[in-house]
Amino acid sequence: MRIYEKNYDFRKKMLEVHQKDIRDFSVERNTDETELKNGLVLCVKDNADDVILCAARDFVDYLFVSMNISVRLQKGAPKENEQAIILELAEESGIVLDTANGYRGFRIECENNIRITGYDSRGAAQALYYMEDLMNMRKAPFIKNGVTEKRPLYSPQMVHSGYALDDFPNEHLSFIAHEGRDAIMIFAKDANMTPVGFVDFNALIYRAARYGIDVYAYSYLRSEKHPDDEGAEEYYESTYGKLFKTCPGLKGVILVGESVEFPSKDKRTSGKSYRIKSPDGIPDEKISPGWWPCNDYPVWLNMVKKIVRKYNENADIVFWTYNWEQQDESARLSLINSLPDDITLQVTFEKSELFTTDGVKMAVDDYSLSRHGYSDIFRSEAEAAKKKGMRLYSMTNTGGRTWDFGTCPYEPMPYQWIKRYKAMKEAHEKFGLSGIMECHHYGFSSSIISKLSKLVFLNPDEAPEEILFKLTESYYGKENAKAVDSAFKLWSEAITYYTPNNSDQYGAFRVGPSYPFCFDAIMNLNSAPYSHFGNSICKPYYAEITYINSYPAPVKLAPNIKSLEKMCGLLKQGIDVLENISDKNENLLELINTGKFLYSCSISGLNAKKWYKLKLKVRTEENIKKFPAIIDEMENLLRDEIKNAENAIEYVNKDSRLGWEPSMEYLTDEEHIRWKIKQVNYVINNELARVRTAISL
Repeated sequence: MRIYEKNYDFRKKMLEVHQKDIRDFSVERNTDETELKNGLVLCVKDNADDVILCAARDFVDYLFVSMNISVRLQKGAPKENEQAIILELAEESGIVLDTANGYRGFRIECENNIRITGYDSRGAAQALYYMEDLMNMRKAPFIKNGVTEKRPLYSPQMVHSGYALDDFPNEHLSFIAHEGRDAIMIFAKDANMTPVGFVDFNALIYRAARYGIDVYAYSYLRSEKHPDDEGAEEYYESTYGKLFKTCPGLKGVILVGESVEFPSKDKRTSGKSYRIKSPDGIPDEKISPGWWPCNDYPVWLNMVKKIVRKYNENADIVFWTYNWEQQDESARLSLINSLPDDITLQVTFEKSELFTTDGVKMAVDDYSLSRHGYSDIFRSEAEAAKKKGMRLYSMTNTGGRTWDFGTCPYEPMPYQWIKRYKAMKEAHEKFGLSGIMECHHYGFSSSIISKLSKLVFLNPDEAPEEILFKLTESYYGKENAKAVDSAFKLWSEAITYYTPNNSDQYGAFRVGPSYPFCFDAIMNLNSAPYSHFGNSICKPYYAEITYINSYPAPVKLAPNIKSLEKMCGLLKQGIDVLENISDKNENLLELINTGKFLYSCSISGLNAKKWYKLKLKVRTEENIKKFPAIIDEMENLLRDEIKNAENAIEYVNKDSRLGWEPSMEYLTDEEHIRWKIKQVNYVINNELARVRTAISL
């Protein structure tokens, strides 16, 4: 691992589609395997389309770069006695597919030569990518003889860019396709306009299609007219109509309450956007339409649907119920039951799941791996969708990260992820869950978790634990696999003690060791002017909205602190296991560094709660004699946090992916961590010092 990486150096690695020289020449071929050799011919049909040709060229490059094998790509049949991979579609080959008989399904028949049969072009491409996975795990160009059929369990599998917000270089598209994902999302404020400026949507659609990837518009379009208002159709023609008339190749549009809310006439709401502030500064007593399942959303949806499908009759209209999980079930289900049947309902998987810790009621305020299963809210809304016969998607975050750690590219807790995958499979079988959104804002990055989910999501399924162990051997070395697996189990247990509160996910865990510890003056990190959210999404003080489903923050403090202490202890145990491995490859060094960064983030999260508790104490203490001990405790805590932040500088400098997130840009690099250290020293040397002076009078 490099001693030091500059900001954005991680993108260099992202632009390398295939890892160099993976082949281990000491690995011997088993008798039931076929070896791919120099001179092999990859044969495609004369009429092969762009998806097949793109994947075939990629496979030739993979064998050369990763396996040191030179092969030839040609149209037509191979010569006699020439080792070949023959790529074809089921409809032209006459081969009858079994379990692979469906979108992106594929069949691989191997016996010296390899015959790949795709249900469609995307299936044929996925077969080649799957063979790359098999060879990467073997560290050799060996494919097991026999017949293998696979078909992805979910479609679409939607991801945001992990390269930069709404930025998809061809190499990143290739990576997304290799990881089995078939759809990307781009934030749309207008046709060809995103939060970061102009993007040629059509060019992206064309480029993505070559990799077998569809493009969805995540709507940031304003909805300032009610569908019943005069001129409403012309208004929505100028927004959604313009978008799909300009870009008819968009696969669909994602609509979520807070982003698309309209002036609802539902009397239970304010009837206006939350962006419109009250003239007297006092919030409206009624909730805005973005956070309520308004009874006229169906009218609005039918208007949008009518206009969008004028330009793309098959457009996928995805209506996401994210914003009203706090509302009564009767109101939520009443809305779902009145929705048009020919759109898609998307329900968040674990958000708002209720649980109890030490007798204290809590809820998952936002996306979290701490709870692996689906919530009761998901269950009720999924059941309603099934009864209506609606297509069902879910926000599952299975790209590898949730909102538990804001500036870490993935969460290396595979056994907890496996529990999530099994719960999803149950939802697939019970409710018809068919599509998934796998990240939001945070973006999609390469990791053992992204590869694990890709392979687990193929049907017929294999035991996830067995797939994980093969990947662990491949990533970190066979001789190290058992030790790494032990660390993974410790970390997978650790995440179950995470506290999924808004005060954490929008606070210290958002940016980890760069998080400011404010006393009197409220100070926040500086953010890049070109970032989507910047520092606005990170709250520089510990504060929590009291939701109806969980206790207020002060009541939750003690059990939360106890829980995070357990989490930190387990993370540290896992790090110690990995540190004791004598022969560490680059992947293992990266994993250890990531683990240390997660530990540092967790220490900041724990300290933030302790700091909040001490501030509550110092604000209410009436006995002057007790003040010195409280201030001493506060200063000691801050000095411990400074040490934690200083340690984190090494971690972020070793890996430039750490500390960065697409919608915030860098908020946890060395510069921001050093600012935080300066900020904490200010609190010690000025604000706490003033209190010391005051109590000594």
